[in-house]
Amino acid sequence: MLTELNGKGGCLCEPARLGELRCPLIVRPTSEDVVTGQMFGALKVLNPRWWLPDLLNKALEAERFRKQVYRDLRIELWQKQRTYPRQHLPWDEGQTEVDVVITWENPATTVFIEMKYGSHLSATTTHNDGTDGYPSDQLIRNARVGLRENGWFDEDLLFELPKRDFVLILLTPTRGNPLVTDYQNPDRLRTAIPHGERLTALPRSPFIGELSYRDVSDLLSQQRRWFSPAERTLIDGLNEYLAFKLAQLKAGNGHGHD
Repeated sequence: MLTELNGKGGCLCEPARLGELRCPLIVRPTSEDVVTGQMFGALKVLNPRWWLPDLLNKALEAERFRKQVYRDLRIELWQKQRTYPRQHLPWDEGQTEVDVVITWENPATTVFIEMKYGSHLSATTTHNDGTDGYPSDQLIRNARVGLRENGWFDEDLLFELPKRDFVLILLTPTRGNPLVTDYQNPDRLRTAIPHGERLTALPRSPFIGELSYRDVSDLLSQQRRWFSPAERTLIDGLNEYLAFKLAQLKAGNGHGHD
């Protein structure tokens, strides 16, 4: 963050600066991983009581989560999930890497967060271009994988796995992706997933939502008085960084939803 804010990243070639070349430099301006690391590196340190439930409720536009002490809270970045069973898909699929995974155990809950910055939500994924009759975007893939990982599919197992509450959030510079609203419809969600009839139940609705970077900054600013002086310093630095990253985006570059 300090490297970017203080211009210490050096010079990048024009294709890398525009995001046309996947530059190995972690400080390239279009790097989603940098934003992910900075945002959740700071949030990990903050008392979750004052930001986590409010952030989830804002994303879902519903009062689903309460302020509490979170038992065994974990925030993991770039976590690989189990390979989806080949017999349940008409295409080959590798492991899914989720940008942010938040879990706690009272009650058992898993949150997947898909982060975007300098690019749109992918309309296709590896080995699935949509020609098999099912949507192939990143959001439905994360929803499908998350529902299976958390016990919501009827998989004819010898021992039934306990279900975990599940939430999927798309976190982008601006709100308004129509896929979020689309997949909030349970019937639409089932038809978008191969063997969707195995989803005999779903997590409490709504469980798919979205956030903007501004939502994160505004919420932390509103809750700032509840944090310690050291935490406030982190909040101020993160808010400055997010404002800087938003200012870097050109109109329609990577965060519009057309």
